[in-house]
This record gives sequence, C-alpha cells and structure tokens, in this order.
Amino acid sequence: MYLRPNVVMEPLVDGWYAWSHLISPATSAMNITGRHLKIMDSYIQAPHIHASAVRNPKLLGGPFMDLDGKYVEEVEALKDETISKRADMIALAAAFKELDNLLKQQAKGYSLKSLYPLVPDILKGFVELVYDLNSAPSYRIFEGLLFKSKFYNNSSQSLALWLTNGDERPFVLSTPRIKKENVLTVKIPFNHSVVDLLGRMKQEPGDPYEIARTLHIAASDMDLFMRLFQTDASRHYRPYTGDKIRMRYFGHACVLIETSEISILVDPLISYYGYQSDVGRFSDLDLPNSIDYVLITHNHQDHILFETLLPLRWKIGNLIVPKSGTGALQDPSLKLMFENIGFTNVTEIEEMQSMQFCDCTVTGIPFIGEHADLNVITKSCYHLKIGQFSVMFVADSCVMEPRLYEHVKAVIGEVDVIFIGMECDGAPLSWLYGPLLGYEMPRDKDMTRRLAGSNFEEAKALTEIFNPSEVYVYAMGQEPWLKFISSIKYTDESNPIIASEKLIGWCRSNDILCERLYGEKELLRDKAKA
Repeated sequence: MYLRPNVVMEPLVDGWYAWSHLISPATSAMNITGRHLKIMDSYIQAPHIHASAVRNPKLLGGPFMDLDGKYVEEVEALKDETISKRADMIALAAAFKELDNLLKQQAKGYSLKSLYPLVPDILKGFVELVYDLNSAPSYRIFEGLLFKSKFYNNSSQSLALWLTNGDERPFVLSTPRIKKENVLTVKIPFNHSVVDLLGRMKQEPGDPYEIARTLHIAASDMDLFMRLFQTDASRHYRPYTGDKIRMRYFGHACVLIETSEISILVDPLISYYGYQSDVGRFSDLDLPNSIDYVLITHNHQDHILFETLLPLRWKIGNLIVPKSGTGALQDPSLKLMFENIGFTNVTEIEEMQSMQFCDCTVTGIPFIGEHADLNVITKSCYHLKIGQFSVMFVADSCVMEPRLYEHVKAVIGEVDVIFIGMECDGAPLSWLYGPLLGYEMPRDKDMTRRLAGSNFEEAKALTEIFNPSEVYVYAMGQEPWLKFISSIKYTDESNPIIASEKLIGWCRSNDILCERLYGEKELLRDKAKA
C-alpha cells in the first residue's frame, strides 16, 4: 500500500510542536521552563483569556493556547508529566541562569579560573568560561557533549499522524498536542528508520502491517492507522530531462533548482497535496525521487521545518548547513542537531567557501541581520553558478552595510537572478529568543530588535550592487499553508507589502524583471549567461 499524499507527520517533543530549539539540549531546557511551563501555567489559571486571545487577529502567534478554553485537566496532566519526566532539563535551565548571575556578579576582568568551582554542579565540564576582547564575560557550551549526556533524551519525541483536507491550521508553537479524534500519536524518536519507510511509501508501496508492528500500534487504533494508506499510487514525479536550468518556487523560501544532472532544494517548507485549494502550489510529489543537495540558510522554524524534512530524509543525498561552533546558547549547531535526528551526510559551509558538484558551484555568502542583533553565525546566503548562469538566495538577510556585498561582488561577480526576503516588520527578539535571555528585555528595546528581512532601501542597494536581470521577492510567509507556523496575515497597508511594491516599481523602471512570488512559479533559464 501507499501512504496517502495528504498525511501529516507532525513531529512533537514532550507533546509540543517540534522545532530546532527543542532538539539541542541547552535551548530545549530553556524553552521547557521559559515557554512551555509558562504557557501551561497561564492557561490553567485563565483558559478563557487564551480562548479570547486566539480569536484576536492582532494577537496571532502570541503565547496563547488554541484549545477553546477546554482540556484544562489534560494541560494540568501534561504540566505534571513535564515537571516529573523532565526534571533534569528544568534543573539544567536553572543552572544556566545561575551561571549567568555568577558571571555578572564575579567576573570583573580578572582570571576566570577561580570561578570554575562555583559553576553549578550539573554544568561542570559542559561549559568553558570566557571573556570577549572587551572583558565582557560569557561561557561556551560543549554542545556535542550535551548531546551525549542524559540531557538529550529522544524518548520525548513522537509523531502525530493525521489526514489534512485543507490549509487551515491553528498556530502550533503555543499549543501542545492534546489527544484528539482522528489523530494517532506514536512514541518514536525522529531518527528511527520507520520514519524513512513511511516517507518512502508516498512513492513506493510498502507493508503497513509491518510498520504497525514496528510502531506497536494497539488493536484499538488499527482502523485509524490504516486510514493513512491507500492501494493506488499517487501521481509520480516526472524527472526533468531538459537542457536548461529549471527553478520551481514551492512557497515561502523553498526553491527547487534542477538540471538534467542535478537537483538542489533550498529551505524545504512544502505544501501537502490531495485537497482542493484556490492557491496553486507544488507539493512533495513534485520533488525528485532523489534530491542531491538540500541547502539550509538559517535556524528559524520557517526555514527548518521537520514536518517536511523528516519525510524527505530518505531521499536527501547531502544536507548543507551553515558553519557553527561558537557554543553560544543562542546559536546551536545545525550539524549536531540534524545528525542526532537521523540525517547523514551533513556538511557545514563557511562564509565564502565554495563546493563544486557537476557543473554547479555553491558558495556560502555572508548573512547579516534578521537575528535581532544577537551573535548568531549559523546563517548563510547561497550563490549558485551553473554554467555561466548565476542565482543568489539571500533569504532574510538585511543589507545594513552595503559595503559587505560590494566586497562579495568583487569575488563572485554580478548575479543574474536574486531571491530576496522582504518581511521587513519581523517579530521582536523576545518572540523567539525570549526563553534564552538571562533577563527581562525592556519592551522599548525589544521592539527595536526585530527578526526582520530587508526593507526597500536595503533590497534596492543589493540590486544595485549585483546588477541582476531578475529579482524575486520571496520568504514573505504569505501562502495559506504557512500560517500555522508563521501567523502572518498581510493587508495592502502592511510594511512588507508596501516595501516590496516599491522595489517592484523601482526594478521595472530600471528594466529589471521583478515579482513578489506567491503559491508557485516555474522559471526556465539557459546555462549561458542571461
């Protein structure tokens, strides 16, 4: 039998929707205490306030459970289970806060050697105490060791399996998965081989009863489990055999680049197929049976989505991620994360480092901004050169200092096509990184430090530097299948719409093809220079 094309494999950690900061032990610990327990406490005390808040468009994406004021007992049970089963993680989070306070109070520019005995016991051997060149104290986490310790426990991982019939889904990062009808939750770590078997069954037939035995599906759940499968194959991908470069936009920041020899997928966040929709889209059924390279630009949940990456894992040849290694709490390693959830052939790329495959060269390009001024280095734009044709994926990078990209141009030359993100409002720092902070961020400062892409002036500057013939605005979070993860809803008066319209107008007045992408788009280009 085949897996139905509209099966959702929703990854969970402790019953919460899984994203990258719930995998690395340090960031996971901080999110358990600074996000999950806080939201559960708030809901238990005032479920009616949450029910009202999720109906307010201005509060979309806020820390409110979308449970209609119900399931209070279930939330209380989840809270008690979290406190009991994740006691080590709660203690780890407290230890990081204690270490922050220790350094603030006692690290005054003198040698840090005398402070090692004062490090919280459970952190001893997992951190190095450091100063920056201005004698500001901090610490470096030995993240690889944490992954090998009791603090990484993949028994907290599970998959919720269900059938979707439309794009409408509530925002997922603030609401745990409470047991609901027609949803089958299986306790299984993300690195389990059965995840690959399920993903493969969208294209190749398999034995669902064998999978049921592996997953220990109860007899009472077998009817629900078997609804996930069908006897007929869905439509099959037709390999691209043309002599051009085919670029297909899958929505948000996801673009598939194909030649007759190679396939490269950037930032996979892909719609499901199998239900009627007014918005045209490519789906996972439009992906090659083997994806040679997947490129990840940065560590945000709208660019790393396990829900689409895990089912694709079996067909991904190589996963390229930005170089990390700072050991900073806010900057976990993507290589370590992906390897611990079952991905192999994960390669880090450094800034201005190039990789050659077939007639394609991929170069990591510096990525600045969009991380609320935090010291995050695990981010990369990408320049692809195929034959004489070149394309650059800037993602959410901001051109706050144009001289940076002037230096880059001196190395890589002009670019034919640019994809640039212009979600120039962005959420404040605390929305994503709040649980990691060692203090309460004042609102006036928080609102100036945004997770924002380029505005009009920044995008215009980038275009003037690289002199492309085509510019495509993407990574705007507009597609309806993205709302459950982005909570974005624009109007004509929204800054990102106004800014991107200005860029489109400016480009067209300068004979540059420019479009804000939405839904799907296919481009065919010659390998000769455009």
